[in-house]
Amino acid sequence: MEQILAHLVGDYILQTHWMAVNKVNKLYVAIIHAFTYTLPFLLIIQEIVPLLIIFGTHVVIDRYRVAMYITRIKNWCFTGNGYPESTPVWLSTWLVIILDNTLHLLINYYALTI
Repeated sequence: MEQILAHLVGDYILQTHWMAVNKVNKLYVAIIHAFTYTLPFLLIIQEIVPLLIIFGTHVVIDRYRVAMYITRIKNWCFTGNGYPESTPVWLSTWLVIILDNTLHLLINYYALTI
């Protein structure tokens, strides 16, 4: 439960509009966002390796839109966000967000249990 709460605080409460809009275009913004994202995890663990895994993977996943590329591959739809144009925008957007969150939670769980 603590991991999920830390994720939600870091990714939704601490992420500003500026971070959300610019993290995919500017690496330094993705780094700032990943740093603030990682802060709540300090309440759970103070070991450097898990924190670096959480921080580093968050930079990569968000900056390079990893969830979108996974969606494109799994759906064999290599345009847009990986869903056919017939998919409602609200649905395809939320499915990519859910996949993104799942990636973060899986990696964070691994980092916290090593």
